[in-house]
Amino acid sequence: MKVSAILDHKGNFVASITPHSSVTEALRMLAINGVGALVVSDDGHTIGGIISERDIVRRLHDDAGTLTMRVHELMTVTVHTTKADCPVDTLMREMTDRRIRHVPVVDDNGQMIGIVSIGDAVKARLGELEGERSALIDYITTGG
Repeated sequence: MKVSAILDHKGNFVASITPHSSVTEALRMLAINGVGALVVSDDGHTIGGIISERDIVRRLHDDAGTLTMRVHELMTVTVHTTKADCPVDTLMREMTDRRIRHVPVVDDNGQMIGIVSIGDAVKARLGELEGERSALIDYITTGG
């Protein structure tokens, strides 16, 4: 299964925020969109960074002024991306190895075409395994 299959199922919406927005606005956008991370982008197509709930919570622990900060002060600048033709197994391995939970999907020009969370990848892989299980049971019970 490829990443494109996940996007076909969940859609191409990417919740994003501008780098000069406040962290308070980022929290509002996370809640409104029901997501765990926002891609930081000036135009909604190119990636400048990513900010997650985890980034904000960890900073709040150390700095009470976090809510008045700007997103660009807190975002992760190095964003790992993937392509739509990447196998889901490969993506899951990279997400696990790099300890990242959200990976933007980009086209050949580096433009965002979606985003995949670790939950999306696990759900897709479990669906694939369930299909294989059903096919094997059918094969065994019907004789081929």
